[in-house]
Amino acid sequence: MTFISSLRRAVTGGIVVAALSTGALSTGASAQQGAPAPGPLVEAEWLAKNLDNPKVRVFEVSVDPGLYERGHIPGAVNLNWHTDLVDTVKRDIVSKEKFEALLEKAGVTKDTTIVLYGDNNNWFAAWGGWVFDIYGLGDQVKLLDGGRKYWEKLALPLDTKTPSPTVSDLTLSGPKTELRARLSDVLAAADGKNGTVVVDIRSPDEYSGKLFAPEGSKELSIRAGHVPGAKNVTWSKAVDPETGKFKSKDELKKLYADAGVDGSRPIIVYCRIGERSSHTWYALSRILGYQVKNYDGSWTEYGNSVGVPIANLSGTVWQGR
Repeated sequence: MTFISSLRRAVTGGIVVAALSTGALSTGASAQQGAPAPGPLVEAEWLAKNLDNPKVRVFEVSVDPGLYERGHIPGAVNLNWHTDLVDTVKRDIVSKEKFEALLEKAGVTKDTTIVLYGDNNNWFAAWGGWVFDIYGLGDQVKLLDGGRKYWEKLALPLDTKTPSPTVSDLTLSGPKTELRARLSDVLAAADGKNGTVVVDIRSPDEYSGKLFAPEGSKELSIRAGHVPGAKNVTWSKAVDPETGKFKSKDELKKLYADAGVDGSRPIIVYCRIGERSSHTWYALSRILGYQVKNYDGSWTEYGNSVGVPIANLSGTVWQGR
């Protein structure tokens, strides 16, 4: 019986909401513990064998803020992107001081392997990875390849218990400004004027201006279209639709190279509010090793800015004041 099969048997009645005890893990885990997972991604089987590894901390960062409470990977700490990863007063990422305190409470040290996962193909888990990297922990961060979708596809257990890690002592560095694009950076890169390639990872309808934003979105721009000269490579093309896992490194290289993005020039990625673009940032920066900035202001800042040029292919430029 494989380790994954044994974990499936721990799920009561086949329902993927169950507690996985330390004892249930210990049989197969000991030989796997100690060495950190190589590369920027971890497989579900590796994580399942390392859930009780004291050098591993798991965080859920999901779009749906109530999903964690309904069931999460055993031992995972919840990071609410609405409050934990942003400044709730300014439009900004979380401060270094607040983030440091949050990670200390979660027991993170300089030796911790940090595994992030979430719903929606790891949109906000990748956003979390970007924030971790800004504050100097990027080399310690791994995404669970496939996120919640693949974990549940394998029928691996979920838990409803909130963990209580031992508080640690941690000093963050940064912020690393080279990972974050501002409006001025995007304006300088428009039409390739400074050698930087801009990648719009939204849907073709958003890129063309046919849609102002996906249905149900609260954060809107009064103009539709895209940054002049931006390439359009929809974020979802980077993942397998069945598993939610990233495509192979060679497939990713070809996907972006076919759009004129080969890593030979600096890259800025953007979407609507920065979460989908974080997913592409992770693919281009962490998996392919390209020089990439995430523009978290994205279209809601760019499209609402006075005096800023846009390109619109659908003739639906203006919603009015």
